[in-house]
Amino acid sequence: MANVVEFIKESYTEMTQKVTWPTWGELQNSAVLVLIASIIISLVILAMDETVGRALKMFYNSLA
Repeated sequence: MANVVEFIKESYTEMTQKVTWPTWGELQNSAVLVLIASIIISLVILAMDETVGRALKMFYNSLA
């Protein structure tokens, strides 16, 4: 049990004194960057899905 208490004390000290927390502005910039990257990736996936879907549709229509 002493090990657990010691671990919690050391974790608290590390989180409050050794970790460099980002500023509010840095957090906002990071959030915007993640949002833009997510939108770009989703658009790329949408384009690939539409392309493959149309190619398969053309293929199946040529068989009928």
